[in-house]
Amino acid sequence: MKLRPISFSNDSCYLPPLRCPAVCRLDPYDGLPESYLIHGGRTPNNEISSCLYLLTMDSRGCNRKLTVRCKEKELVGEVPGARYGHTMSMVQSHGKTACVLFGGRSYMPAGERTTESWNSVIDCPPQVFLFDLEFGCSSAHTLPELSDGQSFHLALAREDSVYFLGGHSLTSDSRPPRLFRLRVELLQGSPLLSCETFDTGISISSAIITRTGPTHRYVILGGYQADSQKRMECSTVILDEKGIHFEPLEPPKWTPDVIHSRTWFGGSAGEGSVLLSVPTEGRPSQPDMHYFYQVSFQTKA
Repeated sequence: MKLRPISFSNDSCYLPPLRCPAVCRLDPYDGLPESYLIHGGRTPNNEISSCLYLLTMDSRGCNRKLTVRCKEKELVGEVPGARYGHTMSMVQSHGKTACVLFGGRSYMPAGERTTESWNSVIDCPPQVFLFDLEFGCSSAHTLPELSDGQSFHLALAREDSVYFLGGHSLTSDSRPPRLFRLRVELLQGSPLLSCETFDTGISISSAIITRTGPTHRYVILGGYQADSQKRMECSTVILDEKGIHFEPLEPPKWTPDVIHSRTWFGGSAGEGSVLLSVPTEGRPSQPDMHYFYQVSFQTKA
C-alpha cells in the first residue's frame, strides 16, 4: 500500500480532524468534478462539530500529488445540530437533487447536564433533515415510523429513496434489525416525505459498505452485532425498482489477527474494495500500531 501526500489549495478553509462524520459522495455534474460532503464528527478534543464542508479536487500535478479544495457551506432554516455517527445521502426527484441527513448522537443538552453526566452523549432526535446545496436551505421533518434515535447505521440511496439499515440505540443499548425506506418527493414548494418499515433488516452497527459496480449493488462487511461481537459475515445488497434485496456472500479468509481482534474499522477504497484496519492488541513491543488489509470483491462478468 502506497500513501501519497495531499495538500489543500490556498483558498481552502481549515478542515479539522474528525471522527465518525457523515460523508456523502457527489457524482460529477454540469462540468463540476467529483466532490464529497462532510458534516459533523467528533474531534480529538471530544468537541462535536455542526459544520458542513464541501471537498473537491483542485488539481493533480505531474508527480501525481493531489491538491484538494475545502469550503465550508452555510445552512439556513432548520439546521441540524452538532452530531457524529450519522449519515448523509443524495436523492433525486422531479429533476431536483437534495441531501438527506439522519441519525447520530451528540452531547446531552446543557440545561440537562449534571456534574456526573457532563460529557454524556445521547441519541439525536429521530428527525430527517433535508437541504439543497444550491441555496443552503435546510428543513427538519418528523415521521411517526422513525420513533427512536439510531447511530452508526447504514444508508443506501437510489433515485428518490434512502434505506436506513441497522444502527445502535443508546436508549435501549441494542442493535435491532431495523430497516426503513424513506421516500422523498421534491415537489414544487414543499417536499413530501414518507417512510415504510420492513422486517428484513440486519442487526449491525459501524459496518463498512462498498459499491461493486455501476448498478446499485453493494457489499456490507465488518461491523458489530454486539459490543464484544464482531459481525464476521458479509452480505450483498441490491437496490432496484422493486426495492431492496439481500444475498449471503462468502466472507474472506480472515487472518488470526482479524479473528481475535476486539475492534476493527475501515472504509470503502473504490468499487468492490475495502481498506480494513485492525489494531495490535496484547503486544507491548508494538503499541499504537495497526495492521491494514485490502479486501477485494470481484464482480462476476
